[in-house]
Amino acid sequence: MKKILILLISFIFSFAAVDISQIVASENNTPIFEQNASLAYSQNIENNSSILERKMPPLVFGAQLFNGNFKNFAQRVYNPDYKIAVGDQISLKIWGAVEFAQILIVDSQGNIFIPKVGAINLLGVKNSALVSVIKSKVNHIYKSNVFVYADMNAYQNVSVFVTGSVNAPGLYQGLSSDSIIQYLDKAQGINLEYGSFRNIQILRNNEVIKNVDLYDFLLKGKMELFPFRSGDVILVGNVQKYAFVRGDVQKPFRFELGDDIKTLSDLAKIAGAKPIVTNAIVKTYAEDHKLDVYSYNKMQFSKVLLRTGDEVEFQPEYVSQNISISIRGEHDGLGTLVVRRGTTLKDISRLIKANNQSDINSLQIFRKSVARTQKELIKAQLKELETLALTSTSVTPQGAAIRAQQSRTILEFIQRAKQVEPRGQIVVDDVKAYDTITLEDGDIVNVPSKNNLIIVQGEVSLPGAFVYTKKEDLKFYINQAGGFSDRADTSKVLVIRINGKAEKYHSGMKIEAGDSILVLPKIESENLQIFSMLTQILYQIAIATNVVLKI
Repeated sequence: MKKILILLISFIFSFAAVDISQIVASENNTPIFEQNASLAYSQNIENNSSILERKMPPLVFGAQLFNGNFKNFAQRVYNPDYKIAVGDQISLKIWGAVEFAQILIVDSQGNIFIPKVGAINLLGVKNSALVSVIKSKVNHIYKSNVFVYADMNAYQNVSVFVTGSVNAPGLYQGLSSDSIIQYLDKAQGINLEYGSFRNIQILRNNEVIKNVDLYDFLLKGKMELFPFRSGDVILVGNVQKYAFVRGDVQKPFRFELGDDIKTLSDLAKIAGAKPIVTNAIVKTYAEDHKLDVYSYNKMQFSKVLLRTGDEVEFQPEYVSQNISISIRGEHDGLGTLVVRRGTTLKDISRLIKANNQSDINSLQIFRKSVARTQKELIKAQLKELETLALTSTSVTPQGAAIRAQQSRTILEFIQRAKQVEPRGQIVVDDVKAYDTITLEDGDIVNVPSKNNLIIVQGEVSLPGAFVYTKKEDLKFYINQAGGFSDRADTSKVLVIRINGKAEKYHSGMKIEAGDSILVLPKIESENLQIFSMLTQILYQIAIATNVVLKI
């Protein structure tokens, strides 16, 4: 019995340990699942991936309407067709032979009472007829020299049902003069996944009395004020015809198609295609269950009819025979060279104005596309590491406490690692390969200096730059840097050559002038998957950035 009780207590603590690690993993009061969703969504946007592959609802044109800016305000607008109801307040003034000024409330029988005149029934009377009805009753008593003025002081609230594809269907109160947007905002807006901004109906007594298209307001600023009555229903339909837009546009959203958005030209106008756009790539879903991809130039836009689900990317396509290359480092020439497309690194090496300190035989190339690829690889590994850190569990309370602390440490490391910016260096192993490397627009060519320095960083006592000494090995430079720190992993030392090539140090390896020595930290984890993943990420970051990131 005693053993069973101990097992039960351990079991309860093991579950508590999972909860602790989950709580620790959530920093700044932001739930981890929200962090993961945001990361996945931002990665999809950055990669220009297909909208169908996104894990979040697509960006919808008009979504900015419903953020609370309408529901918190009421508009008291004179409405001549408004019919007076119980509870309305009437501001009445009588002057001349008799003086009377008061705010009167329409009672439960629809009357207001004026001394010496009596009860006047106003229930159902139109706003436009208010003065004439009261004046007629007053004139029965006062035949002459009596003047009447009346106005609605406060409208009685009406209750309107909001249903269909909205986020919070329900019964909402407001003024009869409030706009349909105010009522939709009270219902937390249209559901962005399947709700329509163009198919909205207002029903009264189970009959449709008005159709509303919010694109009129979004695109033209037109809003027809409609007098609501208690019991009216606002019904938001489902989106039926739509197309997605991205690329060089001001509004990269999902748009609903209609009579004003039928062609590619209409869509370009609505989405705000930039003046530099010359063509469009259209992914369309044909009736034969095939996905077709077409390319159209700007002259064809007005002839291309859109289909539901089309994914359109507007692009600028310009052919240039020249590219721009930046020259950095040790040289005496221009910082930017404009050269013909197809120029090789060997061609550039002849154009560089070298000086006595220029190391033309060790040119370095940094490319943006390579840097982006390195960044995405690191992001993917960090994502996997985050999942491992948050799903691992322990069977003992002591193990759970250790796991919680490790989770915190790993998550802090992940946040720092997300900020690293890879350099995008292309490894050039030999000067003989210069004529095989074709440069791209935006490439940076760095001319190293003929220095005799060795950079030592990472888990050493005194990181820094030290004078290169021939025939000395790794141990010599580590001692120059004060030796390994307590957290150093002496089996994980990287040597980054001046050409960007990374090598894991082994006994007998020759250290050369211009090398960088990176000492990686120890990784303490009982979880082999986490250990392996952390090791891989540290290597990736060190190679991509030439920096050791501490854990």
